[in-house]
Amino acid sequence: MLIAALLTTTFGAIAQEAAIRKNLGERIPQLSKIDEVTKTPMAGLFEIRVNDTEIYYTDAKGNFLIQGNLIDTQQRRNLTEERVDKLTAIRFDALPLKDAFTIVRGNGKRKMAVFEDPNCGYCKKFERELQKVDNVTIHMFLYPILGADSLEKSKHIWCAKDKTKAWQDWMVRDQTPAVASCDTAALERNVELGHKHKITGTPTLIFIDGARIPGAIGAAEVEKHLAEAKAP
Repeated sequence: MLIAALLTTTFGAIAQEAAIRKNLGERIPQLSKIDEVTKTPMAGLFEIRVNDTEIYYTDAKGNFLIQGNLIDTQQRRNLTEERVDKLTAIRFDALPLKDAFTIVRGNGKRKMAVFEDPNCGYCKKFERELQKVDNVTIHMFLYPILGADSLEKSKHIWCAKDKTKAWQDWMVRDQTPAVASCDTAALERNVELGHKHKITGTPTLIFIDGARIPGAIGAAEVEKHLAEAKAP
């Protein structure tokens, strides 16, 4: 009886997923390639994952589609946000650090990586806040996505004899980086890496536990994330 019940449940789940994929694919062609269909904690509601990290919700027959956040009101948790955070997490130990330059302050024991565009105003604001954070190693990935001038400035900074000084002179002191040339293939790889992980804005911070924080957060919040981050 137990085996029969398990088989019934399994076949039922397979049939539900097939119906969802078929109906949504026919009615909404953009959803013809669904990565994953999973049940949610809410009865009758299914999560639809597409394009690696995009989340939607539907019923068992794919008759309705919901775009938005699923909130657990009892535990006061945003389940959609938690799911997206997990899907977009980046393994810190997999980052190609050879394509970044490193800034060490104090004992450098705490670690983080940052993707920044030199022409990003929010990045300049963030850099001024970051000056207040000590005992940290920062792996700086130049991420020129705001236009041709961003790429030119990134090239000059990457090719500078002292990358850290050239970067901070520009970001903190508004001193234009001197013209310099070298192999800048790392910048192209950084842009490819960012696109792969759907990094769409700067600054974007990555901590050792894979947590990704977008935006120009203050020094106190950086400290909080550094304290909470635990290597997996």
